[in-house]
Amino acid sequence: MQRLVFRFYAELNDFLAPERKQTEFIHWLNEPASIKDAIESLGVPHPEVDLILVNGKSVGFDYLTQNGDRVSVYPHFKSLEVGGTSLVRPAPLPQIKFVLDVHLGKLATYLRLLGFDALYRRDYGDAELAQISSQQQRILLTQDRGLLKRSLVTHGYIVRSHVPEQQAKEVLDRFHLHNAVAPLERCPRCNGRLTAVDKAEICDRIPPLTRLHYDAFSRCQSCGQIYWKGAHYDRIQQLVDRVTLATGTSVQPDDSGV
Repeated sequence: MQRLVFRFYAELNDFLAPERKQTEFIHWLNEPASIKDAIESLGVPHPEVDLILVNGKSVGFDYLTQNGDRVSVYPHFKSLEVGGTSLVRPAPLPQIKFVLDVHLGKLATYLRLLGFDALYRRDYGDAELAQISSQQQRILLTQDRGLLKRSLVTHGYIVRSHVPEQQAKEVLDRFHLHNAVAPLERCPRCNGRLTAVDKAEICDRIPPLTRLHYDAFSRCQSCGQIYWKGAHYDRIQQLVDRVTLATGTSVQPDDSGV
């Protein structure tokens, strides 16, 4: 048997049993295990962890536990750079892209409205989501701890809120994306890129009154959906402004047609 003393910090306490939150506690192991497995057995998915100290020394996920170890586990720091200290932080992704599980469809739409590449399908299974995250270098967003514990997943996040607007704010904060918001660059329906299109080119696809009152249009490069500033403009404007409130960004969402 091994006797270990654990202490989890900040938001990692979200995953712990009440009696283990914000305090040191003893954890027993029947045999030596990787520190990754020991941490995840307590409910904390490894992509949520940014720094592990064992007896005051930084270790990687492959560290094998020893009797008497004192383990401190830290989340991603918002104001402290530990890149040179952490042995568990994965290499940065070349660009920010997401893949979302089946329960986060509304969040996927909001992220697309904000200009982020957010892959989502209702029929993605857990194994497929983990594979997409790994092969396409996408951050996996989920509310399923088990999914995030899969070894293939290196970049991921458990979305805490169940309110879509709050979820979007949460993702912007967690990944420091306030300055990356670029509204109306992606199709909220399919995630394709939007480009400006000449009115004459799509004249036969828009309603007569729309042709009369609007001149600026965009088209999705993937699904062909046409967008313009229409009846839902103000409502969508207010929604995106609320989500991006911290940025002070004023955006110009479009309405969509057939």
